[in-house]
Amino acid sequence: QVQLVESGGGLVQAGGSLRLSCAASGSIFRINAMGWYRQAPGKQRELVAAITSGGSTNYVDSLKDRFIISRDNAKNTVYLQMNSLKPEDTAVYYCNADVWSSSTFGSYWGQGAQVTVSS
Repeated sequence: QVQLVESGGGLVQAGGSLRLSCAASGSIFRINAMGWYRQAPGKQRELVAAITSGGSTNYVDSLKDRFIISRDNAKNTVYLQMNSLKPEDTAVYYCNADVWSSSTFGSYWGQGAQVTVSS
């Protein structure tokens, strides 16, 4: 089994910053892509950013100037640095990882981290 545990969410004023972390643990042989998604109330979950094991990144265009995704492969951890936050960034942020265990491949999700940006 693989678990993803997120941390770093919270309440911040508009213009502020937050850094989310997501650590993977369990039966892990290798992690391919890792990513962050978010889901605002009444909306579908959407991709925020993704990063490969080699460090290549992909962002949704509207966020790439304010958000930075990174990862520490030795720690099986992915980060999301969020700057210049806006009220419309308020959402539950989920991390996702594509993980090879000893003989199986699966896509795993964290439990979600609430980010609330006040105006």
